[in-house]
Amino acid sequence: MAEATAHAEHKQPAIKLYLFVWGLLFVLSAFSYMVDYVGVQGYPRWFLIILFMLLKAGLIVAVFMHMAWERLALVYAILLPPVMVLVFVALMIPESNYTLFTRMAFFGTAP
Repeated sequence: MAEATAHAEHKQPAIKLYLFVWGLLFVLSAFSYMVDYVGVQGYPRWFLIILFMLLKAGLIVAVFMHMAWERLALVYAILLPPVMVLVFVALMIPESNYTLFTRMAFFGTAP
Protein backbone atom coordinates (compact mmCIF):
# COMPACT_ATOMS: atom_id res chain seq x y z
CA MET A 1 0.00 0.00 0.00
CA ALA A 2 2.83 2.42 0.89
CA GLU A 3 4.50 1.63 -2.42
CA ALA A 4 1.35 2.56 -4.35
CA THR A 5 1.08 5.92 -2.57
CA ALA A 6 4.76 6.63 -3.24
CA HIS A 7 4.18 6.10 -6.95
CA ALA A 8 1.04 8.22 -6.85
CA GLU A 9 2.89 11.14 -5.22
CA HIS A 10 5.72 11.09 -7.75
CA LYS A 11 4.64 13.23 -10.67
CA GLN A 12 6.21 12.57 -14.06
CA PRO A 13 6.00 15.19 -16.81
CA ALA A 14 4.29 14.23 -20.04
CA ILE A 15 6.27 12.92 -23.00
CA LYS A 16 4.96 15.91 -24.96
CA LEU A 17 7.08 18.19 -22.77
CA TYR A 18 10.23 16.14 -23.42
CA LEU A 19 9.66 16.22 -27.16
CA PHE A 20 9.02 19.97 -27.07
CA VAL A 21 12.24 20.56 -25.11
CA TRP A 22 14.23 18.37 -27.52
CA GLY A 23 12.86 20.45 -30.39
CA LEU A 24 13.69 23.67 -28.58
CA LEU A 25 17.24 22.45 -27.91
CA PHE A 26 17.60 21.66 -31.60
CA VAL A 27 16.39 25.16 -32.57
CA LEU A 28 18.71 26.84 -30.05
CA SER A 29 21.64 24.79 -31.36
CA ALA A 30 20.76 25.81 -34.90
CA PHE A 31 20.72 29.47 -33.84
CA SER A 32 24.09 29.02 -32.15
CA TYR A 33 25.58 27.56 -35.34
CA MET A 34 23.96 30.31 -37.39
CA VAL A 35 25.91 32.91 -35.39
CA ASP A 36 29.11 31.44 -36.86
CA TYR A 37 27.62 30.81 -40.30
CA VAL A 38 26.36 34.39 -40.68
CA GLY A 39 29.72 35.73 -39.57
CA VAL A 40 28.85 37.75 -36.48
CA GLN A 41 32.09 38.97 -34.93
CA GLY A 42 33.27 40.55 -31.69
CA TYR A 43 31.20 40.97 -28.55
CA PRO A 44 27.81 40.29 -30.20
CA ARG A 45 29.11 36.88 -31.29
CA TRP A 46 30.25 35.93 -27.80
CA PHE A 47 27.07 37.32 -26.24
CA LEU A 48 24.85 35.28 -28.57
CA ILE A 49 26.87 32.07 -28.20
CA ILE A 50 26.87 32.33 -24.40
CA LEU A 51 23.17 33.25 -24.35
CA PHE A 52 22.22 30.18 -26.40
CA MET A 53 24.52 28.01 -24.29
CA LEU A 54 22.93 29.19 -21.03
CA LEU A 55 19.42 28.75 -22.41
CA LYS A 56 20.20 25.19 -23.46
CA ALA A 57 21.84 24.40 -20.11
CA GLY A 58 18.85 25.84 -18.25
CA LEU A 59 16.42 23.71 -20.25
CA ILE A 60 18.48 20.58 -19.67
CA VAL A 61 18.76 21.19 -15.93
CA ALA A 62 15.11 22.17 -15.50
CA VAL A 63 13.49 19.41 -17.53
CA PHE A 64 15.85 16.47 -17.97
CA MET A 65 17.31 16.69 -14.46
CA HIS A 66 13.80 17.26 -13.06
CA MET A 67 14.82 20.45 -11.26
CA ALA A 68 11.48 22.04 -12.13
CA TRP A 69 9.74 19.42 -9.97
CA GLU A 70 12.19 19.15 -7.08
CA ARG A 71 12.12 20.75 -3.67
CA LEU A 72 13.51 24.24 -3.35
CA ALA A 73 16.29 23.06 -1.02
CA LEU A 74 17.60 20.65 -3.64
CA VAL A 75 17.46 23.31 -6.33
CA TYR A 76 19.45 25.68 -4.10
CA ALA A 77 21.97 22.95 -3.31
CA ILE A 78 22.65 22.37 -7.00
CA LEU A 79 22.22 25.80 -8.58
CA LEU A 80 23.38 28.19 -5.86
CA PRO A 81 27.10 27.23 -5.84
CA PRO A 82 27.66 28.01 -9.56
CA VAL A 83 25.79 31.30 -9.13
CA MET A 84 28.04 32.20 -6.21
CA VAL A 85 31.13 31.33 -8.28
CA LEU A 86 29.91 33.77 -10.94
CA VAL A 87 29.42 36.43 -8.26
CA PHE A 88 32.97 35.90 -7.01
CA VAL A 89 34.31 36.10 -10.58
CA ALA A 90 32.45 39.40 -11.03
CA LEU A 91 34.00 40.67 -7.80
CA MET A 92 37.49 39.71 -9.00
CA ILE A 93 37.27 41.65 -12.28
CA PRO A 94 38.14 45.05 -10.72
CA GLU A 95 40.91 43.39 -8.72
CA SER A 96 42.44 41.95 -11.88
CA ASN A 97 42.39 45.36 -13.55
CA TYR A 98 44.17 46.85 -10.52
CA THR A 99 46.78 44.07 -10.61
CA LEU A 100 47.39 44.63 -14.32
CA PHE A 101 47.73 48.39 -13.82
CA THR A 102 50.17 47.88 -10.92
CA ARG A 103 52.34 45.48 -12.94
CA MET A 104 52.41 47.82 -15.91
CA ALA A 105 53.30 50.78 -13.68
CA PHE A 106 56.13 49.05 -11.81
CA PHE A 107 57.60 47.12 -14.72
CA GLY A 108 57.77 50.19 -16.91
CA THR A 109 55.34 49.20 -19.65
CA ALA A 110 52.72 51.81 -18.69
CA PRO A 111 52.15 54.63 -21.19
